[in-house]
Amino acid sequence: MTSRAYRGVAFAVLLFVLVQAGSLALVQTFFEQGYQAVENPDDPTNSVVYIGAILVATVLMLAAFKYDLDWIIRGLIIFVSGMLAFYVFSALFSPLVSVGLGALVAIALFVYPEWYVIDTAGVLMGAGAAGLFGISFGLLPALILLSVLAVYDAISVYGTEHMLDLADGVMDLRIPVILVVPLSLSYSMFDEDRSPISEDNGDGNEATTAADNMESDDTAAQEADADANPIGDRDALFIGLGDAVIPAVLVASAAFFSSAPNYNLPLVELNTPALAAAIGTLLGLLVLMWMVMKGRAHAGLPLLNGGAIGGYLLGSIIAGVPLLEAIGLVGIL
Repeated sequence: MTSRAYRGVAFAVLLFVLVQAGSLALVQTFFEQGYQAVENPDDPTNSVVYIGAILVATVLMLAAFKYDLDWIIRGLIIFVSGMLAFYVFSALFSPLVSVGLGALVAIALFVYPEWYVIDTAGVLMGAGAAGLFGISFGLLPALILLSVLAVYDAISVYGTEHMLDLADGVMDLRIPVILVVPLSLSYSMFDEDRSPISEDNGDGNEATTAADNMESDDTAAQEADADANPIGDRDALFIGLGDAVIPAVLVASAAFFSSAPNYNLPLVELNTPALAAAIGTLLGLLVLMWMVMKGRAHAGLPLLNGGAIGGYLLGSIIAGVPLLEAIGLVGIL
């Protein structure tokens, strides 16, 4: 890989770390503020309901793109961005200040959706969503969620390919359902000559992902020929926000629900299973980026969720948590 590719990988890792660290900093405050979304976070059906919501949201988004209702999707995502930013800021500031900052995020996305505005909003959304779901999904529901979505992502990218159509639709909206990884200092989302996806789909083999605010999973995007479009010719890579959020749900859930002792750290909730899940996610990201640098897009969640689950289980064993307890089956079997 070239030096610009290494910088791109490093920036992608930074974005994932920020989402993970943000979710770990928010879980306890979110719980204390009463943001837990379900009465019984250990109920496995919570995952089924969420996965069903993903499928419905995907169908609605594809229909909106087909019937030229893109403005509805853009408006909804900008609104949700401001709302999630409010939740994040409310952990630090008064309600009035938090409302103002959340509104500022939404206005910035509407008025000037440059890549750094999108990434800032995406990190805030990702940390907030992962924190909210982390305290709402117990260990078993979180593991089910990650496992099912990894399979769904692979099918939707390599099988039905409808995630590619979804990626095509969201790219031009310039909304934080994607994280933008610029490979060139001069890159701008407003430069039509370097548009992420070209009109004829012939020169846009950036790694893209379509993920919704809190309701989409993940990865994928433009297929392309590696020889015709080497990494050195690209100005940016695109990763679905869901690729960062979904594995971070397990990280946050492990920090909040695992019986492993927490580290005595300021600001964040963290224990060995959560740390190992975060490291596993980042290792999966490095493998994914290595594959993407070869010139075509790939489903992200099989690698990212697989790394998170494997890391979490290994971290639980290291911390002395029995395997059945780590999986969340104690009390069920």
